[in-house]
Amino acid sequence: LGTFSLSTFPYSLKLLHAPIVDAIFHPKFGRRKSWIVPIQIIMGSLMIWMGNHASFLVETEHPPVNYLTAAFTLLIFFAATQDIAVDGWALTLLSQENLSYASTAQTAGLNSGYFLSFTVFLALNSADFANKYFRTVPSEIPLVSLAAYLRFWGFVSFAVSLWLLFFKREDPVKGDGDDLHLKRIYRSMWEVCKLKHVQLLCLIHMLAKIGFQTHEAATNLKLVEKGLNKEDLALVVLVDFPFQIIGGWLAARWSVGDKALRPWIWGFWARLGFAVYYMAILWVFPRPPTPPSFFLLLIVSNVFSSFASTVQFVGMSAFHTQIADPVIGGTYMTLLNTISNLGGTWPRFFVLRGVDAFTVATCHVDSSLAKASQLVAAGAECVSEAGKTLCTESGGKCVIERDGYYIMSSLCVGLAIVLLVTFILPTAKMLQGLPLQKWRIKSGPQ
Repeated sequence: LGTFSLSTFPYSLKLLHAPIVDAIFHPKFGRRKSWIVPIQIIMGSLMIWMGNHASFLVETEHPPVNYLTAAFTLLIFFAATQDIAVDGWALTLLSQENLSYASTAQTAGLNSGYFLSFTVFLALNSADFANKYFRTVPSEIPLVSLAAYLRFWGFVSFAVSLWLLFFKREDPVKGDGDDLHLKRIYRSMWEVCKLKHVQLLCLIHMLAKIGFQTHEAATNLKLVEKGLNKEDLALVVLVDFPFQIIGGWLAARWSVGDKALRPWIWGFWARLGFAVYYMAILWVFPRPPTPPSFFLLLIVSNVFSSFASTVQFVGMSAFHTQIADPVIGGTYMTLLNTISNLGGTWPRFFVLRGVDAFTVATCHVDSSLAKASQLVAAGAECVSEAGKTLCTESGGKCVIERDGYYIMSSLCVGLAIVLLVTFILPTAKMLQGLPLQKWRIKSGPQ
């Protein structure tokens, strides 16, 4: 898993080559189509190749991790590069009054892809699911194999590429004919980073997600720990899919005018409220099996919590599209989105470590069942994975005497409220009122 996790690095590092996507293109073909069309053809080819070799790459007892990591790293690199071009095209593809809907389209696309490639595929790839709902005669063969699924989307990628190539015209943008050399785009990116208002926005991004980190990182784990089945948890996540689409559309409508960050601020307060609300839910969580009424409460709670998260995400993304300079749009959007993503990842390590540090749990073992050599060690701690494993092997049960989740979540929410009132809220209101010229470098690319 550690080796395979390296395949996600291209998304974290795409800012480094974003200026290349902005600077190099064929004028007759289109600034963004010059990248999107060939990249989608390459990605389609990779998916078809991976589908044809799925038995070697995945469907084996000992998968070749290095080959698998290399294949997905290459695929994700091209996906990240395509993302840069698409972000840049969104700034010019939509009219100024509809620009905020670019983030709605992004939300719909991301959630649809996640839904189709996770929830739907896992169901269709399950022989048990097919036997229960579609077959009269049981079989061990799923309705859709991984190989067939990869090949199908590879051909879909080809079809979309051909449509873009022959049927979608890309209009030239003012500034495309200027002297946009690669060195000058990199220099422009540095000039954008030096803008005071961009620095303030980046600081907001780095601080704004602290309050929700314990909730987002540990709540689902705690629900399973309390006795909620993983299958039921998957259903809870599945139900909120259409509501996220609706939330994205509403947030885009609200993110216009001189108060573009208004839905983001609303979503901020709502998400802090849900962080507190879920602490209460976990505190009163009933013993298994989960009653239908409480399960319904979880579904409704998750829908509203996800709605608030979507509204905040789309609200800030819509603000990004409004302030970014179309001339260096791919680089500008990638810079803001990268910092925003970093703000959601850097606190997570410390939050999870804090939950463990504040937690006190011991292993209660029946001495008649436990091995004498393991009894003392098992009773000492039951927080780490090693301690939990030793407790289980000793025939014991972990008993939590103090749950660090509540302490860490309270600290995060409290800190977030202080930051929101003293810095984030007044700064966000100031930033949303600035004219567009304040977000531009004075001399353009140099």
